[in-house]
Amino acid sequence: MCRRVLGFSLAMILFAGMHVACRADVTLPSVLADHMVIQRNRPVHLWGMADPAETVMVEFRGNHASTKADTLGRWSVYLPPGAAGGPFVLTIRGKNTITWNDVLVGDVWIASGQSNMEYPMDPSSWNGTKRPQKEIAAANYPNLRLFHVENAFADYPMTDVAAKTWTACTPQSVAGFSAVAYFFARELVEKEKVPIGVVETEWDGTPAEAWTSLGALSADASLMPIFAARAHMMEDETTTLLEQKAEKQAADAARAKGKKPEAVPWHPDPNAWAPSALFNAMIAPLVPLPIRGVIWYQGESNTDAERAPMYARLFQTMIRDWRVHWAQGDFPFLFVQIANFDTTDDWPTVREAQRKALVLANTGMAVTIDIGNPTGIHPADKEDVGHRLALWARAISYGEHVEDSGPLFRQAVPENGGMRVWFNHAASGLVVKGGQLTGFEVAGMDGKFVSAQARVNGNSIIVSSASVPKPHYVRYGWAANPACNLYNGDGLPASPFSSVQ
Repeated sequence: MCRRVLGFSLAMILFAGMHVACRADVTLPSVLADHMVIQRNRPVHLWGMADPAETVMVEFRGNHASTKADTLGRWSVYLPPGAAGGPFVLTIRGKNTITWNDVLVGDVWIASGQSNMEYPMDPSSWNGTKRPQKEIAAANYPNLRLFHVENAFADYPMTDVAAKTWTACTPQSVAGFSAVAYFFARELVEKEKVPIGVVETEWDGTPAEAWTSLGALSADASLMPIFAARAHMMEDETTTLLEQKAEKQAADAARAKGKKPEAVPWHPDPNAWAPSALFNAMIAPLVPLPIRGVIWYQGESNTDAERAPMYARLFQTMIRDWRVHWAQGDFPFLFVQIANFDTTDDWPTVREAQRKALVLANTGMAVTIDIGNPTGIHPADKEDVGHRLALWARAISYGEHVEDSGPLFRQAVPENGGMRVWFNHAASGLVVKGGQLTGFEVAGMDGKFVSAQARVNGNSIIVSSASVPKPHYVRYGWAANPACNLYNGDGLPASPFSSVQ
């Protein structure tokens, strides 16, 4: 998919030119606009630019506040928090007056990651739903508001994003919006009965280090190989550019002969892979915005041999980093575990890293090992992904008594020449779909895993193999495209895992 990409230099030139032309006007970042959703029950934060020392006054829901811009023209003001509702009028006055007439108060969620978060509802570019035309036609939700950040990269934190304006959810506006984010938000609108705003900020085919601040990356010596990986990528860029030139020439030659050109291999944009480049351009400008939480779908670009071993440390670092910058405590961070896919890259290690991130407070993981596409990196079922993320939000953020996960590994102990495996999220029972339970392996102290027999025993699993008389470790679904068929009684799949620490 092609979307407009702004480098930081061009963005700054455009911004500077606009600001000089209308220096006397009070301005706000693009995420503060008509049709927006303001986070309920948190102080209302408004910020922007004006003339140095200019007085800026704001009014919302009967509350007033004023401030003066600093010597650089920056201003920031807070109003008291309020309950969900709207639409309301929001007014900002300086030398000019800005009035917004369609502002809702509810919950704001950030939706980020790479292409599986990006793929939209529109079936002409991607069939990401079970019933695409029907779902789009029914997408009339006045209390669901959508905000779409354009792709951009930067060497340092920016103050604004390039973006499409806030819109109410309609068949027209939702067609180009993230399918996963839409299905997630639609369920919250229907279940929680409050306005929901979704800020979609993602870039296809990008690694987690690009979404993490330089301060967080450089503070951890164990993450220094990230910069080595970046160096290796850039050392190979000359060859990559020559390959792309040759591919284009071959495609042009084929077309000239009336033939269909061969498919061109995908090449990552080196700008989007720079450590912190996307954090700086697509996250940092949003952190002044109060939010309810984050949904995240990424990991595929970190499965190569160089990056996968670091993902456990990197992913948890990124979550902590975002929480530090938003300064709202441990807000819900809900993520998708990468699905099954037939590849030689190290997908099991990244899945395990994602599972281990659940040690962080208020995190939730949507398991998708049963709904992937073995021959395509982009599974078509985005509806169930959004639903499974919404279950976590309903449980963690909204306090509903719903089961939010399939079985998650808790403990494994040797027993009678086998291993007994216990799970969390198994109160409704363990269920095997499709006959015999598959996907389990055991290993002795040597760590050499072999395929094992497994059976349900109450709320635990007994795993054994005649070739490993004294098993010490057990794992499940440890392959890029594993055969997995363990669920709980609520119909949610068990996560792949390894008991090796």
